[in-house]
Amino acid sequence: MNEVSLTRPDVTLLLTPDGIIREVTLGSAISESGTDAWIGRPWGETVSDVGGDKVRRMVEDARAKGVSAFRQLNQCFPSGSEILMEYTMVRVGDSRLMAVGKSLHAVAELQSRLVSAQQAMERDYWKLRQVETRYRSVLHASNEALVLIDATDQRVVEANPASLRALGLDAQRVQGVVGRNFGAEVAHEDQEAFQTLLIRVREQGKAPGMLLHLGRDRAASLVRASVMTSETGLLFLLQLAPVVPLPDSNRHDSVSVDDLVSRGADGFAVLDADGRVTSANRSFLDLVQMGSEGSVVGERLARWLGRPGADVAVLLANVRRHGVVRLFATTIHGELGTDTEVEISAVGNSDSDPDHFGLSIRDVGRRLAAPKDGDKLSAVLGALTEQIGRSSLRQLVRGTVGLVERHYVESALELTNGNRTAAAVLLGLSRQSLYAKLKRYGLDAEGLAAAQNENRSATGGG
Repeated sequence: MNEVSLTRPDVTLLLTPDGIIREVTLGSAISESGTDAWIGRPWGETVSDVGGDKVRRMVEDARAKGVSAFRQLNQCFPSGSEILMEYTMVRVGDSRLMAVGKSLHAVAELQSRLVSAQQAMERDYWKLRQVETRYRSVLHASNEALVLIDATDQRVVEANPASLRALGLDAQRVQGVVGRNFGAEVAHEDQEAFQTLLIRVREQGKAPGMLLHLGRDRAASLVRASVMTSETGLLFLLQLAPVVPLPDSNRHDSVSVDDLVSRGADGFAVLDADGRVTSANRSFLDLVQMGSEGSVVGERLARWLGRPGADVAVLLANVRRHGVVRLFATTIHGELGTDTEVEISAVGNSDSDPDHFGLSIRDVGRRLAAPKDGDKLSAVLGALTEQIGRSSLRQLVRGTVGLVERHYVESALELTNGNRTAAAVLLGLSRQSLYAKLKRYGLDAEGLAAAQNENRSATGGG
């Protein structure tokens, strides 16, 4: 049985053994009026529809046992409001019953707040899950090598494919790397420097880059670190930037072919036997719309070239077979969505079985085709120059405008196969304006047929 303090009840009802209200007393917490109207009425008529049976059982229990169990009722007041109450009834003497009740409004409000808090927690949880999903997508799509390690035991929590390539691991087995101790990937002579880097990051939140030798090949990489927070605790975000060896600068007296190629106008790239880029010049980076050479090294050329996989396979197969390929036409798809028509010439480093390929890539998309009817218009305008000295400038200008206007009207009709409505749309004219110009230049039904025959005769057509 629930315990309710009866020292200060909110509602006290004095009833007959049949449940008829004789007296009503309200506590200070209930600011209702008009309860005198309840006197002489059955208590069951002053509660909600579902509360009548509860009142009847409470009356029966009080008469039989002297006290009833606690029950919750919606007490309906004369003002029209309903308040959730918890009542118990006791027998007073032989001819009276007393019902005392406490308002559960505060409890209901607390329950409502609890439900709202639970819903807010669920919303925050799903927002957190969405943020986590987005960060994982960005992490794995990034071309920069990124590794997340636990700040307590330095075990790998997340690693993207670019970081696995930087460590010399299989880029397809990301899950196999999770849980490994990242310190094992650092060269023995760099262990102290690596621990110093992590201590500084823990104290200051981030640290400048440090040159470390990583992976099974102990390749030099510039490692930057920063702190991240997660549900499980602190994480260290490591950014790995492989260090590309600088070319030999001792030969100052001779021309550097590598320097000329790197600054060449045509794109140049070197591929390994699997079609992955090992080096590239600035023009190649501009074609694929990437910012640095490090962001393309290790990537397959099929990522940007023509049909995914197909064009690269055909190109490398022909180089292996013939030793050299010239003017291979395809398309470069840039990272920012730009498509560029190119011609590729390729050669292998060995005639028998090349393990590297050199590609020269030329942008041919800027070549403009010559206008088809430029000669015809030039011939017409050239005839007008012969009138210089015979006609005034105003007459020459008027005649030139008329010839040019007629030329474009004829061209529009030819493009639309004589459809005057479509031709008017191409020229930005109304149909009435086009009809007027057709009549002016004799390009109506008969005049247009004569003009077309004249054009075919001039071009040698049948």
